Amino acid sequence: MHRYVSAITKIFRQQADPLQAAGAKAYMRGQFEFLGLKAPLRQELSKTYMKTNLPHAADLEIIVKELWDLPEREYQYFAIDLLAAMRKYWKKEIITLFEFMLINKSWWDTVDHAASDLLGPYFKLFPESIKTVTDAWNQSDNFWLQRSSIMFQKKYKKDTDTALLATYILRHTRSKEFFIQKAIGWALREYSKTDPAWVIKFVASHQLAPLSQREALKRIG
Repeated sequence: MHRYVSAITKIFRQQADPLQAAGAKAYMRGQFEFLGLKAPLRQELSKTYMKTNLPHAADLEIIVKELWDLPEREYQYFAIDLLAAMRKYWKKEIITLFEFMLINKSWWDTVDHAASDLLGPYFKLFPESIKTVTDAWNQSDNFWLQRSSIMFQKKYKKDTDTALLATYILRHTRSKEFFIQKAIGWALREYSKTDPAWVIKFVASHQLAPLSQREALKRIG
């Protein structure tokens, strides 16, 4: 085990709470083990550790994949936070590591966390990669990649490429997958904070799943 991973596992395990762990595991439908660290505590432990301990950029992939291999979910959350903290060291090729994280141990918690803290910032840094990467994701057979292509702009506000968002949504309006229907609604709901008129017009002009439509219009009076 990389010494960086060994150190954070020791810190996290000292604060483990079996009762909280059982509740978190049940909430996630039994798919993952947990240490039982509540989010504020985990975030504080992570922030304190990373404040004086950031690894060499060359070791990032090894560290992230070791963290991803650990059974407790808190280590996957830490991996995302670590990558976000080391944004200034990102190179274009790091998208392959992000994709690894999206398609392994996939669930809404890590996928959406990555969309906000990794994918959105990455495509701001490397806008020339947007079309190639996200179009491939949107047309893939993996619905987590599809979800990521729809969600990566959720914090872009006025910088949202609405033509791209519309294209990616319209390819999946007939999807029966809950997480795709939810992603469509969520992406539209977030953009409605910036341009509600565009969202109203889009929803009125296209046949969306009821779940997508409800989510899209939730913040519009």
